Amino acid sequence: MVNDSRRSFFGTITALSAFLGAVPKFYAQQTPPVAPAGDVPRRGSSHTHNGIYYFSGTGANDGYPKDDHVLVTDPFEKHVTRTMDALKRNVERAGSNLDSLIHLDVFICLPHADATVMPVGKARFDAHKAQYDALNKIYSTYFSLGKAPSRACMAVEWIPGDSLIEIVGSALVVAPPTTPADK
Repeated sequence: MVNDSRRSFFGTITALSAFLGAVPKFYAQQTPPVAPAGDVPRRGSSHTHNGIYYFSGTGANDGYPKDDHVLVTDPFEKHVTRTMDALKRNVERAGSNLDSLIHLDVFICLPHADATVMPVGKARFDAHKAQYDALNKIYSTYFSLGKAPSRACMAVEWIPGDSLIEIVGSALVVAPPTTPADK
């Protein structure tokens, strides 16, 4: 009985050391992911799978040079217009268009700036409601009648960067993607 326990103990130690010795070799064989070249959204990744283009992180400053970025203190309507323009460019580059969007998740936030007092209670709700109404007014101008995708809109505390809006979603690819050389 003592031999079985000793064999079991040494068998466990041997298996554990073999496993621990193989782990560094396993990770060394993996190649790190390569970042795609070109103009891609700054906070996410985009890809096409089975004819559906999935995108994330489209905000008000995507596709604009650094000296032309909007700030959190700029009007919310400007953020929405620039984000929708960036979204249009993004899906067209992937071989889709705004009328082929399937679903969008829209995140909006109130401006966080030193000079801006953050509303609380009902005033906070009213501020988000005003943003939502402004979003809907501009948003509807980008789609053909009856072609707007399903959408969820969420008010969040913060969005990375200087954007007050970010859009994530999917679109049906209707044409081959365009490359910078095709433009």
